[in-house]
Amino acid sequence: MNYETKRDVFEKALREWDDLVHSCGLQGEEAHGGCEFDPILIKYKKDYDAALPDDLPVIPKSWADMIEEYKANHYRLGKIFTDALILNYDEQELIARAWLDGYQVEAQHDTRTEK
Repeated sequence: MNYETKRDVFEKALREWDDLVHSCGLQGEEAHGGCEFDPILIKYKKDYDAALPDDLPVIPKSWADMIEEYKANHYRLGKIFTDALILNYDEQELIARAWLDGYQVEAQHDTRTEK
């Protein structure tokens, strides 16, 4: 089993890029800090740190609205389960992950037909 995280892979790519720069014969200021690609790599590292996780839960819009309402009113997570009568463990786990980690809203499909 591989326990490497996405962050580990990203950091490895940055190290390999640095090794590549050195293998091209760049030295000192040219290799560290002075390389034209350093600002680009720094930007990507910051963007990566700020990006959302790849595996955010996908939830219906009604649940997203409820989460936002409950958070805005400073309710605790457990209240959403009792108020919405969500007893199914899988749904509770999904809502809890969405509450804590963020979420994506399920795509809405227009069921109306054109005439």
